[in-house]
Amino acid sequence: MAQTSFILSIIVLLIAIIGFLYTYSLGRRQKLQEQYDAPVNEKIQEHPYIRNPVLLAYVLAGLLALGMIIYLALSRG
Repeated sequence: MAQTSFILSIIVLLIAIIGFLYTYSLGRRQKLQEQYDAPVNEKIQEHPYIRNPVLLAYVLAGLLALGMIIYLALSRG
């Protein structure tokens, strides 16, 4: 179990670092363009919830947590 927790911790750390670097690079690009209110893409207007990265991150985190709960419940039972 300790090895699984260590591997999951490394994965979470990598995801957090990649997310931070990606967000930072987007912020720098936005600052260089000096354009803060850009028009919204038509594809995003058609599907605003599916194309929302924050919502997708919450859904993915919830599914991963649910999968881990089910795995631990079945492996200990």
